[in-house]
Amino acid sequence: MDRLLANETVNAAQAGEGPPLFLFHSLLSDRASFDAIAPELAGSFQTIVPELPGFGRSRPVAGGLAAVADRMAEAVRDAAGGAPSIVLGNGYGGFVALQMAISHPGIASRLILADCGAAFSEPGREAFRNMAKISREKGLEAISDVAMRRLFAPDFQAQHPDLMLGRREAFLRTDPDVFRAACDALASLDLRAELAGVNVPVLVMVGEQDEATPPLMSHELAAGLPRAELKIIPGCAHVPPLQAPQLFLGALKGFLP
Repeated sequence: MDRLLANETVNAAQAGEGPPLFLFHSLLSDRASFDAIAPELAGSFQTIVPELPGFGRSRPVAGGLAAVADRMAEAVRDAAGGAPSIVLGNGYGGFVALQMAISHPGIASRLILADCGAAFSEPGREAFRNMAKISREKGLEAISDVAMRRLFAPDFQAQHPDLMLGRREAFLRTDPDVFRAACDALASLDLRAELAGVNVPVLVMVGEQDEATPPLMSHELAAGLPRAELKIIPGCAHVPPLQAPQLFLGALKGFLP
C-alpha cells in the first residue's frame, strides 16, 4: 500500500505491523531494489519503503544532501508517529540515512548502512563529477553501462540478463537533474568529523566486490562510529539486498530487535 508522507511530498510503500523499519534505496536504482527482502521484513516490522526526493512520485528538494535528509526526517517522523525508528540505507540511501542521523539525533533507534561511507577518495569524487558531466552533455543513456557496473559485477550481469534489463530501465527513469545534484553532493561529501555524535547501534555492511563504495569506505565508517559493527557480504557488489537477499537478511539477524 502506498501512502504520502511529509506534507504529501514523499511517496512510500508500507506493509506489515510492528516497530517501524525504513528502507532507503540507492542513487542508481529505485525502491524495487528491496522487493526481495521487504516482504520477509514485513513479517516482523512495519516496513516503509519510500521513494527518495526526486525519485518516482516523491517531490525533489533543493539544497543538497542535508536538505534531502531533512525531508526524509520529516517523512520518518510522519510515518512513525515520532517514535525512534530503524533506518536501513543502501548506497545513496545510506548516505541520506547517515546525514539524517547526524542532523536529527534521536530520530533513529538503529541504523543499517549498506555500501556507503563518510567520505569518498579523490578518485571516487572524480567518478561522480565525470558521471554528472557526461550525463549533462549526452544524457543518462551515455553512462548507463558505467552505472550498471557500479551496481553489479560483470559476472552477475552476464548471469542475470532479465534483471539487468529492468535495473537499466529503472536507472534511465531517474530525473537527470536529481541525479546530477546527488552526484555533486556525494563528490563533496565529508561526514567523518561528525561520526562521533551518532550514538545509536549501527550495522555497517558492504559487498566485497563493491566498486562504487569500496569496502575500505565501510571500514573507515565503522571505525569512526562509536557503536558500530561491520559485516562483509561475500560475492556481492553495491546492491546486496537485490543480488543476494538471503545473505543480506542473514546478516541482519542478531542486529534487528
